[in-house]
Amino acid sequence: MNKNVPAMLLIAAALLGSAGELCGWLLPTLSWPFTLSREVPFLQCPSRFFPQLAVDGVCHWFGWCCMLLLLLTGVYLLLRRHDSLRLPPQFQKRLERFCHLRRGYWSLLILLGLMVLAGLDQCLVGKRALMVVYEGKYYFPALTRAVLPGSTFGLMGDEAQGETNYRRLAETVGLADGPSLVIMPPVPFDPTMDAVPFPAEPLVWREGVLYDAEGKQPFNGMACRLYPDGQMHLRQRYRKGLADGHMNGWTHDRREVYSASYAAGTLQWEQYSGLGSLQEFLNLTEPGTEQEVFYHPAPPLTGRHLLGTNSQGADILAYLFGGLQVNVKAALFFLPVIYFIGLTMGMLMGYFGGHFDMVTQRVIEILSQLPFLFVVMVVSDLVPLAFRGMFLILSLLALFGWMHMTYLIRTATMKEKTREYVAAAKVMGAGTRHILFRHILPNLTGIIVTLVPFSIASVILSLASLDYLGFGLPDTYASWGRLLNDGLSKLSCPWIVSSAFVALVVVLLLVTFIGEAVREAMDPRRHTYYE
Repeated sequence: MNKNVPAMLLIAAALLGSAGELCGWLLPTLSWPFTLSREVPFLQCPSRFFPQLAVDGVCHWFGWCCMLLLLLTGVYLLLRRHDSLRLPPQFQKRLERFCHLRRGYWSLLILLGLMVLAGLDQCLVGKRALMVVYEGKYYFPALTRAVLPGSTFGLMGDEAQGETNYRRLAETVGLADGPSLVIMPPVPFDPTMDAVPFPAEPLVWREGVLYDAEGKQPFNGMACRLYPDGQMHLRQRYRKGLADGHMNGWTHDRREVYSASYAAGTLQWEQYSGLGSLQEFLNLTEPGTEQEVFYHPAPPLTGRHLLGTNSQGADILAYLFGGLQVNVKAALFFLPVIYFIGLTMGMLMGYFGGHFDMVTQRVIEILSQLPFLFVVMVVSDLVPLAFRGMFLILSLLALFGWMHMTYLIRTATMKEKTREYVAAAKVMGAGTRHILFRHILPNLTGIIVTLVPFSIASVILSLASLDYLGFGLPDTYASWGRLLNDGLSKLSCPWIVSSAFVALVVVLLLVTFIGEAVREAMDPRRHTYYE
């Protein structure tokens, strides 16, 4: 492959990301480092240190370092002596063997496709419009950091002060004083912090049993009753068309029912508070005086929700997309950190040995005995709220995630340093750094590549487990583990838990298939170097 192609792509990405930061653009993928810098306080610094790079009085040094790294990598590839990026013959043969393992090969293509979809970011999923044409002017709300108020598009009242509701704005296209064009993303909902009104779809009462909108199947899930003016009167869970469970927080004007339950088919009121008598309140609940509608969690294919909504009213498809983005970002941060630490420590332990090897092994043994969950609980309580988030969780995972590979790298290094090529390099005067990184490290490629898929599976499972237990990411992040917890607490709404379960299983299976194929392709017992 011509080295100029990836070099130019890296340079273009660095220049676009830098221009986007200075101009206030919100570019898919390229703005991730600056977004992370805005979320973590110590990844930014006052503007007086770098006034030319400051935006809104703050310099996001972490994002600029990432852009600089992309730029330097691209320039290095351009200045290389060789005109093409050629893999060693031995590695080329392994790559060919991997491509012949169809299950792993196609799993890799599917996983890369999912990563590309995650990189599209707000162009694919989001509540902001991609483009709005109003009074001859073009606006791109999804691609800018600035928040456009409703008054920009002629909205009045309370809607004029806050951020524009683009889903509602799209319904006014072509009307008087409305926009000429509104282009929304394919999934017009944010993964989190975007609770939508419950989708109203009439259900059918027949012989005391509540059926779905078509009147064929008994209804399962949450439903509420509306008065003709649209106000909600009651919300209740139904199982096989019959009322089930208990209802909390029902309201009607100033009448409230704090708790009620069904026992043996009879409504038992545990506590009632409100104007008028209890019987007057019950008289308002006769079927037919209100309209039965879905309540959150809403089942699939209601409203514009392909997979339904969760208990907070967030679109599940958008939430799954947000969880995929979280996993991709976590892997991009987690893997370089743990491999840098693990490779460095393992190679030094195996090459030098002696007291350094013994002391480092004792330190690793002590760290490996620390209870990870207990450490996460303690750190979460001690760290200020402003510093909690993905960076903190991934830092804790990286603190414990590098140790499992250290012994493998150590053993392989001890084996490689006894080879003749290392002795020849020493005789020729090569230094330690040259031997480690130019001779030994390339021969550890098989071990490194084999461990990568399993490290990805490890970080995905760890994030999901912590979020399921409630010690993971804040609610501002979409998490498959939190969605799984939500679904298991509401088994009467099976679309929630099934969506989270299928997403986790599919991604982990893809990663596992890739790992098995890589391990088989790199296995020296199956393939020799002289094929």
